[in-house]
Amino acid sequence: MQLRALRYFVTLAREGHFARAAEACGVTQPTLSSALAALEDQLGKRLVERDRRFIGLTQEGRAMLPWAQQLLAAHEGMVHAVEALDGPLHGEFRLGVIPAATPSVGAFSEALLRLHPGMTISVRSQTSREIVRAIEAYEIDAGITYLDHESPANVISVPLYAERYVFVTAAGERSPAPGPVSWGQIEGYPLCLLHQGMQNRRILDTLMSGQGVSVRPRATADGYVALLAMVRSGGLATVMPERYVGLIEGAGWASVHPLAMDAAVSRIGVIVGDRAPLDPVANAALGCARSIAGVDGV
Repeated sequence: MQLRALRYFVTLAREGHFARAAEACGVTQPTLSSALAALEDQLGKRLVERDRRFIGLTQEGRAMLPWAQQLLAAHEGMVHAVEALDGPLHGEFRLGVIPAATPSVGAFSEALLRLHPGMTISVRSQTSREIVRAIEAYEIDAGITYLDHESPANVISVPLYAERYVFVTAAGERSPAPGPVSWGQIEGYPLCLLHQGMQNRRILDTLMSGQGVSVRPRATADGYVALLAMVRSGGLATVMPERYVGLIEGAGWASVHPLAMDAAVSRIGVIVGDRAPLDPVANAALGCARSIAGVDGV
């Protein structure tokens, strides 16, 4: 059984489309289809339902998928383990990041590429649930996500920081007075927030509910760039993580106010799959997280 055919199979299952899977694998569609057909012949089982297009995996294909993912990951981990004996790692590092933690990517990538200059890093913006699923499916090497609220299972984690929030409006007559604002104060503003599929929004809803505050945003989005654009041009206000302040400092249009935090804050950190043996790439992620957080252990 060739690893190449297994890689094609796993990629097709992820992409759900023959042409996209072939492009992701860097081969032609006939080459991918031929390799999959040979794999099916070798196993004596049909793995993929197809007509002129991809329909889905068969029952046998669904049963085989997690084993194929695990086998490919084990092969990559073996290569990394041998490579690590000679020094820094090489290859692509795949990182999933929740939108709330995007500003922390700079410090993490700087530490990783400094310690392993032969690596490249690919960053994906994902929800917390998508990050956990991607780690389980061996599609990413690590994630930066929440550690406390809806705590991820079967992972090793290193906390990076505690999340705090700021209230952002366009500078002008409706801006609050300088200084911290209360959760009750923001209730009177037309808001734009992340949609409820994002964990940050669910955390904010919990915090506001604890303060007796209920809001119905005028607009929702899945990222902070869109929220800031609406604040700047749409007459709306928003709540976002304090870490974003550094990205809008000096912007004359923005009025930024810390939110009074009476409730416990949420921790954000790096997670990898809790597996033995641990892939050296995952171990490198934990090492970078510890260096950023300034801690000695998980």
